[in-house]
Amino acid sequence: MAACSAKSALGFDRDLSIAGRVIVKVKNGDLVQKLVKIDRPILRIPTLAIHLDRQETFSFNKETQLFPIAGLIAAELNRQGETKEEPGSSIPTSETSSEDFRPLKSVAERHHPYIVDLIAKEAGVNSSDIADFEMILYDTQKSCIGGLNNELLFSARLDNLEMSYCSTLGLIKSLASPSSLQNEDSIRLISLFDHEEIGSRTAQGADSNLLPVILRRLSVLQSVEMERPAQAPSWTATAYEQTLSSSFLISADMAHSVNPNFSDKYEPDHKPAMNQGTVIKVNANARYATNSPGIVLLREVACRRKVPLQLFVVRNDSSCGSTIGPMLSAALGTRTLDLGNPQLSMHSIRETAGAYDVEYAINLFESFFEHFSELEKKMFIDYDYEVPISSVPNTLPGEGRGGTSKPWAGAASI
Repeated sequence: MAACSAKSALGFDRDLSIAGRVIVKVKNGDLVQKLVKIDRPILRIPTLAIHLDRQETFSFNKETQLFPIAGLIAAELNRQGETKEEPGSSIPTSETSSEDFRPLKSVAERHHPYIVDLIAKEAGVNSSDIADFEMILYDTQKSCIGGLNNELLFSARLDNLEMSYCSTLGLIKSLASPSSLQNEDSIRLISLFDHEEIGSRTAQGADSNLLPVILRRLSVLQSVEMERPAQAPSWTATAYEQTLSSSFLISADMAHSVNPNFSDKYEPDHKPAMNQGTVIKVNANARYATNSPGIVLLREVACRRKVPLQLFVVRNDSSCGSTIGPMLSAALGTRTLDLGNPQLSMHSIRETAGAYDVEYAINLFESFFEHFSELEKKMFIDYDYEVPISSVPNTLPGEGRGGTSKPWAGAASI
C-alpha cells in the first residue's frame, strides 16, 4: 500500500498532459503572453513492474527515473517522414548573419519539436513565433462527483483551488445587492498566492511584498482622491498601521478530514469529517495563526448564515503542517485565523473532499464579508471595556477606535 500511495501522489502511471504560459513574438515585434492547455493525454511516467523491483518502500531517482514518455521514436520519424538532424548542424558559425544569430538555442532545439508544435497549435501561432514557454504536467482526468449519494468530490488540486474558489464566490455573492456597500466601513478583499508548497518566497508568493504594498495604497485611498497632496490630513502618515490593526485576515487552506483507515493518527476529540462544515485549525506552536478572539468572531459570522464549523488540533506526538497564515500574520501584525474545508489524500495527484462543504464555505465567506464591520465594533479584545471608546489611546479625535482609514476584511488563499 505504501508503494501504491507514493506512486499515486507523484503522478506515476497517470494520463498526463501539459499546461502553462507561452511567450509569443507578434507581427510588430512585441512579445505577448498566452495561456495554453493541451487537453488530451500525451505523457506518462511509467513505473517498473513489481516483478522486477520488489521494494519494501517505493523509492526512485529524481534525475534518471522520473522522465515522462511521450511516444515511440519510430512513430515520430514516420510522422515527420525524415531522419534526425545531424548533431552540430545548427551550431552558429562565424558566417552566421546577425539576423539569424541566437544567443540561446531555439525552443524547437531545446525541446521536442512535436511538443513545440502542439503548444503552438494550442496558442494559435506558428512554432517559429514562440520565444519561450513554461509548462507543467497535469493529470487529464476530470473532476467528478462520486460516492453512493453523490456526496463526495474527486479531483486534482483541491488543495488549494477549492478554498480559492470558495473565497472568490463568497466575495462576489457578498456584493450581489446594489446596496451591499452602502453602510460598509471596510474594504472587502481576497488575495490568491502561488508557491505556498515551495516556501512562498517568490514575487507571487505570500512571503513577497505584494499584499503589504496593496494594503498600503488602499489605506490612503481617500487622500489620493483629494485635489492637492498638501490637503492630505495628518492621519495619512499612520493610515497603513491603523488599517492593519483594525483588519482581519482569514488564511484559507484545505484541512485534514479523518481517514477511517487511519483514525489513530488523529487526536480523539478532533476528527473533522467531510460534509460537516469548514474546519478551524489550531496549533499551540503557532503553525496555524488561530487564537480565541478569531474563533469567537468566526463563530458569530457562521451563526448569521447557520454554517457548521469544526475544530482541528493535531496530535501532540505528530508533526503539523503550516499555511501562509502565520507568515502573513507576522508580516502584517493583523489578526488572523486559519481554516479550510476537510479533505482526504492531501497532496495526492487525486484528492477527495465533501461536495456539500463547498457551499458551506462559500456561505461562510459571504457572511464574513457582509458582517465583519458590524461584528468588529462589538469586540473589545485588548481594550478595557469600562473605558469609553473615545478615550482609547492613540485614537484621533472624532475617528473612533479604527481611525479614518478603512480596515480590510480579507481572505488569503494559496
